[in-house]
Amino acid sequence: MPSRKKTVMFGSAFLICLCSFVVICVVLATQHWMSSEVHFSGTNTNVTVSLTYGLFSGTCEQFIGVGLQVSEETFQVTDNLSNTEAKRMIIAIIVFLVLSLLSSLLSSGFTCTNAVSNPYETFLGPTGVYTWNSLCGIFILIAMILFPVSIEGNSLSTELARGCFSSLQTHIGSEHVYGYSYWIMLLIIFLNIASIIIIYFYDHARYSKKKEQERPIENAPKDVILF
Repeated sequence: MPSRKKTVMFGSAFLICLCSFVVICVVLATQHWMSSEVHFSGTNTNVTVSLTYGLFSGTCEQFIGVGLQVSEETFQVTDNLSNTEAKRMIIAIIVFLVLSLLSSLLSSGFTCTNAVSNPYETFLGPTGVYTWNSLCGIFILIAMILFPVSIEGNSLSTELARGCFSSLQTHIGSEHVYGYSYWIMLLIIFLNIASIIIIYFYDHARYSKKKEQERPIENAPKDVILF
């Protein structure tokens, strides 16, 4: 059976990893990644399309002139994209988030295993926790980078607006606000760092204790050792 200190430390890390898993599920499930207002010039007046979307679906509203709402629609993100590069980018972000979900799940399993037992394999201990938490954080960071790249590089909001309303003409400007579904990915990174720090302190304390136990023999007088 593991010591009480090990159970507490790994149990705390398990709860943090579990929270990380839940937050990733929220990120994937919600559609508040981006709110955009995309402006187009028409024949007689300007048109503004307001969009709120995530990785899978969203809503779009069309306003004419000074704010007269004409229509509101829901849409599927990949169905509305004619730009192949933008579609691939969205799929890549989803893949990285799924990989982070699996990494978080494995990290939760490793910390739970160490909280209730003493596994013999080295990788099932702190090394495994470091590995899966680091991978989870890296995958999340990549997803956070790819999404703005898609917004700016592939004109994602403009593409989605044209997919909602095909009669739109010349694009004259856009305003973007990143939603909570995007920003809470920072929380996932912090949770992974916190889990690594907890296990590091436990591992460092165990190593220091082991050295302390070895020191009396190393420092003992030669005659005592011979005796």
